[in-house]
Amino acid sequence: MKAVILSGGYGTRLMEETEARPKPMVEIGGRPILWHIMKIYAAHGINDFVIPLGYKSEMIKRYFIEYDQNSSDIEVDLSEGTIRTLRKNGDCWKITLVDTGLDTMTGGRLLRLKDYLKNEDFCLTYGDGVTDLNIADSIRFHYSHGKIGTVTAISPVGRFGSLEIQDGEVQEFHEKPEGLGYVNGGFFVLSPGVFKYLENDETVFERLPLESLARDRELMAIPHGGFWYSMDTLRDKRHLDHLWSTGQAPWRVWN
Repeated sequence: MKAVILSGGYGTRLMEETEARPKPMVEIGGRPILWHIMKIYAAHGINDFVIPLGYKSEMIKRYFIEYDQNSSDIEVDLSEGTIRTLRKNGDCWKITLVDTGLDTMTGGRLLRLKDYLKNEDFCLTYGDGVTDLNIADSIRFHYSHGKIGTVTAISPVGRFGSLEIQDGEVQEFHEKPEGLGYVNGGFFVLSPGVFKYLENDETVFERLPLESLARDRELMAIPHGGFWYSMDTLRDKRHLDHLWSTGQAPWRVWN
């Protein structure tokens, strides 16, 4: 299964960092948060990533082009002009990097990936959130109910799309309401039927597509009571940095 990590936005609420780099490249513990998200997926056996790009896409491309050499022990022979890898980093990732436009909305970015996803089920998340969610369990749950979408439901924090759930089925989806029981945690498992709900570059995935999936009873939720955190502000970045530097990062589910 592939994992799509949305990585094309401007990250305007974190301008202290994102003036110089795309938000997924903002570092936690010396590594981009995008790397942390990929390590979470890889810990559950997902090593094939499709990353839609937009703002400062060249920085993300360069990072992965140079990733192997920068993460491995190498021998450089200047006399021969050769580079030899002595010890590889151990990450066996396949990464498809797709330019999806500067101002394309989230649903539009996903729509542009349709041909790369080859009519298969896939995971989807954003390039700014970490969790200790058992992604393998989410995938099993998705296969068990046979509907188009599965979304992780977390306790509300007052700024994300909210879910009304009955018997595990999403009854309604509301973008950023107040006072409801669950919110969209941003870790999805989706079937190809989702593309019927995406129209064009202006489609915002969190609005009409998710609202329509809920209305059509094609969206199921899996509650998650563990750790989940989204890096929206400089304060969020500092909090995640502190957790990592003190050895208290719950999202570090890999060895």
